[in-house]
Amino acid sequence: MKDTTWILKGGRVLGPAPFFIAGVVNVTPDSFYDGGSHAGVEAGVSHGVELARQGAHILDVGGESTRPYADTVSQDEELERVVPVIEGLAGLDICDENGTSLHPVISVDTYKAEVAARALDAGADIVNDVSAFAFDPGLLDVLAQYAPGYVLMHSLGRPEDMQDAPRYDDVVDEILAFFEQKLETLDKAGLPKDRIVLDPGIGFGKLLEHNLEILRNLERFKVLGLPIYMGLSNKSLWQGLLGLDVNERQNATQAATAVTAMKGAAIHRVHEVKFAQQTLTIVQEIA
Repeated sequence: MKDTTWILKGGRVLGPAPFFIAGVVNVTPDSFYDGGSHAGVEAGVSHGVELARQGAHILDVGGESTRPYADTVSQDEELERVVPVIEGLAGLDICDENGTSLHPVISVDTYKAEVAARALDAGADIVNDVSAFAFDPGLLDVLAQYAPGYVLMHSLGRPEDMQDAPRYDDVVDEILAFFEQKLETLDKAGLPKDRIVLDPGIGFGKLLEHNLEILRNLERFKVLGLPIYMGLSNKSLWQGLLGLDVNERQNATQAATAVTAMKGAAIHRVHEVKFAQQTLTIVQEIA
């Protein structure tokens, strides 16, 4: 595992480190895995603190579920969900069990320009965008203005229709071409390349065979010279491959996390941070 560095809003530097863990802080009532468990400001902040103590380097706060066929959420409702949680987390001095101060980075999981801007003003340093700035044209201006860390993700369609018979001639080639085109647009807009990481979008407009093909060929994405961000935690491909219900996928998630880390993924977005920390430490030591 090679050390990775990621430059964030205001020039904040994350790393160098062999891996980063992004802990999922869902403040929605309908996320596929833990919907409703951490809804509300107090619950969301408390969950973020716990994930930081477990080893999360990044806290990814999301106020709209992007699972397949999820209902959309209004801008105002999303703002009400995420901004107070980000403000709460940004204002805390989080310490581990030994009293050592932790400094997790805060990420906002949104594709809306206004939500991204308000979240960045509230203390977020990263925008995690499932749309590749396609759903809200104003997001590109926000990225250029704030120059945050940016997760550029591939998706075929929107959450409400992306799983309606997605098709590819060669899924890896097509995602690589997609990234190249989007990176050119971001460069022209003025977002520095060292702010960007690449997420191939497991489960976003992909069938099981597409997801597996991406994972088998993950090393190919390194040709673009940017860190790879991986989000496969407890997703439905483990049901398709192994017949596992949503609460039975933790072991599959850890196995895949280890393999993708060995294949070059540097940032891992997960629900079970403690297990991911153990998994990635083992990979670091023996791979």
